[in-house]
Amino acid sequence: MSENGRILNNPHVCRHVNALLRLYRPINNFMAGIAVIAGAFIAAGTDMSGMWQQVILAFLAVFFFTGGGNALNDYIDREIDKENHPERPIPSGQMKAHTALNIAVISLALPVVIGIFINPVSFGVIVLAEVLMISYEMRFKRAGLPGNTEIAVLVGLLFLFGAASVGNPEKALIFSVMAMLSNMGREIVKDIEDMEGDRDRRTLPKAIGKELSALVAAGFFMAAVSLSAIPYGRGFNIIYLIIVSIADILFFYTAYLALTNPKKSQKMAKLAMLVGLIAFMAGRA
Repeated sequence: MSENGRILNNPHVCRHVNALLRLYRPINNFMAGIAVIAGAFIAAGTDMSGMWQQVILAFLAVFFFTGGGNALNDYIDREIDKENHPERPIPSGQMKAHTALNIAVISLALPVVIGIFINPVSFGVIVLAEVLMISYEMRFKRAGLPGNTEIAVLVGLLFLFGAASVGNPEKALIFSVMAMLSNMGREIVKDIEDMEGDRDRRTLPKAIGKELSALVAAGFFMAAVSLSAIPYGRGFNIIYLIIVSIADILFFYTAYLALTNPKKSQKMAKLAMLVGLIAFMAGRA
């Protein structure tokens, strides 16, 4: 067996790689990067000749940014996660806290450097996103609704960032708003689901109760649905309308589940947003 083979089959190495993957959550980061590509498609269509370098850089910036945010989240929440998420790398003892912090710092620094090589608007979006992410983790995460709002804005910025990388951020504005609204609903539903474990957070469900919070979440989902037909009247094709209609149906079901089954609702919201992402990209094909 080669030296590389022995290293890859070493149980100690495997545990470290597994802990890193669980900390970094690369699938989530990849999906965030796809939203950036969707934003670029929304702004430029399929004719992106000469623009792929900026789009790839934007994808990488968001991948590292999201991974850094995940690592920072796990570092800051390491004590809380002993109860809420004991399987995560730090509370389970698979990774040292200072290692996670180092990964977070490096990962959050990389997008700033990458942004210099895209364009000034994209660089500005990265700086804004960094401020929102760090302020969320350091202060607003436990403030409930303000923290939910910051996360929703960060999700919406993905599309603006992708569009900015090809020089047309304004073309992605309506999609950014839809993403913000739907994600705001999902964040509230997640707070309903985690209500028992959120002893140190001033969440909306704690302030007004589960039932009223579910109604608020459903309202955000429906607000996103109400905007979904607008792009069809602004140059998006019939394929967009068909696929986004499927996403709308899923959001209607998500809104219903917010009132009856929060855990299933937030998972359904994720599926609905994925279908919506496909609609955004297919609409410009």
